Amino acid sequence: MQATGEASPAREGRDRHDRRSNCPVACSLDVLGDRWTLLIIRDLLLGKSRYSEFLASAEGIPTNILADRLRRLEQAGLILGSQYSGHSRRRAYTLTESGRALGVTIRALRDWGLTQFPGTRAPE
Repeated sequence: MQATGEASPAREGRDRHDRRSNCPVACSLDVLGDRWTLLIIRDLLLGKSRYSEFLASAEGIPTNILADRLRRLEQAGLILGSQYSGHSRRRAYTLTESGRALGVTIRALRDWGLTQFPGTRAPE
């Protein structure tokens, strides 16, 4: 909750949907638990902001899935999209405070992966 007593945009977005349980892990996975979403968050944390930049990531996210995940992340209040040129469909994305808070999770996954998967390296 924010200081004003109102729900934050991220929390409000998640509360609008029925929960399958009150487990915080289950609720988190409802938003983040697919193979692409945390990679998009990772890319945003690394400074990417445009659709074409996300498509250029090594993992090769399909265009239809990228568009869907960006929409879902916006609805969940984890990112904000804004028009960046005269073309109405060109958007740049930034993390909200709730989205930036996932940095701890991304770093923990990175650190775990570095110890578990020899030959991997952290993105620069």
